[in-house]
Amino acid sequence: MATTKRPAAKTVAKATATTSAAQAKTTRKAAAAKTTKKAAREAAVTKASAVKATGARPAKPAPAPVAGASSAGVKEGDPAPAFTLQATGGRTVSLAALLGRPFVLYFYPKADTPGCTTEACAFNEALPQFKGLGLEVIGVSPDKMPAIEKFAQKYGLDFPLASDPENATAQAYGAWGEKVFMGRRSIGLIRSTFLIDKEGRIARVWKKVKVDGHAAEVLEAARAL
Repeated sequence: MATTKRPAAKTVAKATATTSAAQAKTTRKAAAAKTTKKAAREAAVTKASAVKATGARPAKPAPAPVAGASSAGVKEGDPAPAFTLQATGGRTVSLAALLGRPFVLYFYPKADTPGCTTEACAFNEALPQFKGLGLEVIGVSPDKMPAIEKFAQKYGLDFPLASDPENATAQAYGAWGEKVFMGRRSIGLIRSTFLIDKEGRIARVWKKVKVDGHAAEVLEAARAL
């Protein structure tokens, strides 16, 4: 008759100890996770209570700068950078042709958009007063000529609107670079206006223009030239 061997007592004790250790480790992990969750909940409650009590919310971190941004451009008193651009009505506008008389050069992001339309119509309405002072008004955008021509015809704009599709002129004047909209940084055209005197120097600079009342402000500055 075969005899069944039983495991040695030492082996059984070792197996039991291993199982107990594993169970204890699992219990410790569960307890730690529970404690962490509880701490997170308590922190959230504390934060919410602080906001409710003071009415203040934690400041959001500033967006990271965008590589390649450059909008230094020109400042008042600097010579105006040279440019030659195609414009509406089959015209060409250039700094060389305008030397000897003052003019307004303004940069806008996109034809036939609400802000750009308001700005263009305001300059057009004030155009007789600008011309009475001997000033030309020129608008510049990255749009291609067909879109600009359509924009000018739609609103009856009488001053030249020029195309700067490569943004070379905008970059020279510092009207191209980093922008922030709703907390997001991007590279694009910065709405800007430059008043240039008859010697071809920058008399006034307006950056990040707000369109409401802007044409009137530029006209007032032009009267002081």
